[in-house]
Amino acid sequence: MNTRCPGAIEILGVANGGMAQFQEMMRQQLESSMHDELEKLLDTTTGAEREVSKKDFEGFKNLFHRFLQVKGPSVEWIKIQRPPEDSIQPYDKIAARGLPDNVANSLNKLVVVKLNGGLGTSMGCKGPKSLISVRNENTFLDLTVQQIEHLNKTYNTDVPLVLMNSFNTDEDTKKILQKYTHHRVKIHTFNQSRYPRVNKESLLPVSTNLSMNGQNAEGWYPPGHGDIYASFYNSGLLDQLIEQGKEYIFVSNIDNLGATVDLHILHHLVSQPNGKRCEFVMEVTDKTRADVKGGTLIQYEGKLRLLEIAQVPKTHVDEFKSVSKFKIFNTNNLWISLPAIKRLQEQNAMDMEIIVNPKTLDGGQNVIQLETAVGAAIKCFDNALGINVPRSRFLPVKTTSDLLLVMSNLYSLEAGSLTMSPKREFPTTPHVKLGSSFTKVQEYLIRFESIPDMLELDHLTVSGDVTFGKNVSLKGTVIIIANHGDRIDIPAGSMLENKIVSGNLRILDH
Repeated sequence: MNTRCPGAIEILGVANGGMAQFQEMMRQQLESSMHDELEKLLDTTTGAEREVSKKDFEGFKNLFHRFLQVKGPSVEWIKIQRPPEDSIQPYDKIAARGLPDNVANSLNKLVVVKLNGGLGTSMGCKGPKSLISVRNENTFLDLTVQQIEHLNKTYNTDVPLVLMNSFNTDEDTKKILQKYTHHRVKIHTFNQSRYPRVNKESLLPVSTNLSMNGQNAEGWYPPGHGDIYASFYNSGLLDQLIEQGKEYIFVSNIDNLGATVDLHILHHLVSQPNGKRCEFVMEVTDKTRADVKGGTLIQYEGKLRLLEIAQVPKTHVDEFKSVSKFKIFNTNNLWISLPAIKRLQEQNAMDMEIIVNPKTLDGGQNVIQLETAVGAAIKCFDNALGINVPRSRFLPVKTTSDLLLVMSNLYSLEAGSLTMSPKREFPTTPHVKLGSSFTKVQEYLIRFESIPDMLELDHLTVSGDVTFGKNVSLKGTVIIIANHGDRIDIPAGSMLENKIVSGNLRILDH
C-alpha cells in the first residue's frame, strides 16, 4: 500500500519557501546597510574626489549585489565541453595569410593597453613593478615604449600607449612619464577603480573615511584587471580613442615581455567582413607542467568561456590541472573591440565571474575583496576567438628566477623586444628555481657578479647562500645546494655541466 503524508510535504514546501524568503530579506538588509555605509564614506569628502569615488562605488554596488546573489559554484562541471575546433585557431594558420601592403592602415586602428596596477613588492621592490630594471638598465615601461616607438617609426603610424594604473602606482608612474616626452609615442593613463575592502563577518567596509592615510590605506584595493572595461569607459578615454578612429585594443600585463604587437593577429581582426567582426581574441598557448594553474578556454552553454582554477569544484581540481584534458591556458594577451566595450558597458551587459579574495590586514582583521578578471568577459563578446600562439609570446617576469632568464644570453634585445637567441639549439626555456636568498632583486643582483652563460642550460636549482663569480657557464642540469650555515662561491670562469654542487665551497682572497 502506498502511504503518503501530504501534510509533511506541504510543511516542507512552506519551510523551503520561508527559507528562501528569509535569505532574500537578509540579502536586502546587507545591501541596504552597505549602501548606507558607502554614503557615509562619500560624505567624508567633497568635489572631484567625491565624484570619482561615487562612480567607483556604483561599480562596487553592482559587484556586491551579484556577490550576494551567487549560490554555489559558477560552473556545473557536467556542462563543460571542449571548445569546437574552429574556435581556437593555430597561430600558423593566421600568419599564413601574410600581411597587406598597407600595414599602417591596420596599425592606425590599434591602441596598446598595458595593465600597470601592480607593485614590485613580491620581488622586494618599492613602487610600481613596471619600473624595475629588467635588461641593460631598461625597465618594463622603457621596453614597452621602445617597442611602440619602433612600430610608429617603421610604419609612420600613430599607435598610442595607454597605461591602466591603480592608486598604488599612479603617482610614481606619472612622474616617470616625463622622460618619454620626446619619444614618438603618445602616452595616456587612466586609473583603475578603488573599492572598499569588506569585513568578512559583517560584510561592511572596514574604512571609516575616503582618505588613504595611515591605517585607513589598508581599507582599499584595486579590483583586479576585469575592472578595465568600466574604468576605461568612465575615464572618457575610450570615447576619445573611438573618435580618433581607433577600433581595437591590445591588452596585456606589463610584466609579460613576450606580449608585443603582432601584425598577423591585428590584420586578421581588421580584415574580417563587418557582419562577422571578431570582437575578442584571447591568445592561449600550450600548457606545460609549470602552467597547471592557468585559466583555460572551454565551451559552456554554447559560448567560449574562461575557466579559472578558483571556479573549479575541489573534486575536479586535479582534472583541471591535467595537461591532457585542458591542453592550453590563457596568456592574458587580449585583442578587444573598442566599440564592443562601449556597447556592453552602456547596456550594463559585461558579465564576469566574481573572484572572492580573502585577506588578513596587519591588525589581524579578516577581510574579503571582490575582484574580476579581464579575460572572463570573453563570453559577452560576439565571434570571440582563441588563437594558439607560440610560447615565446608568454614571457612573464614574476620572480627573480624569471629575471635571470631574461637578463641572460638566452635572449637578445632589439627595439624593446626580447627574442630567443638563434644560438640556442632548442626553443624551450630552461627551468630555473632560485631559493629564498635570491627573492629580492637587490640580493639577487649582489649574488651574481655577472649573469652566467645559459645557452645550453636545461635546469638550474639554487638553494642557500650561493654566489656566482664572473663568466660562469651553466649547461645541462645544474643543482647547487648550500646547507644551512654553509656558503658556496662558484669561482669566476667555472663551467658546470650536469653537476650537483653541495656542502661548503668558499673562495677566499689571500
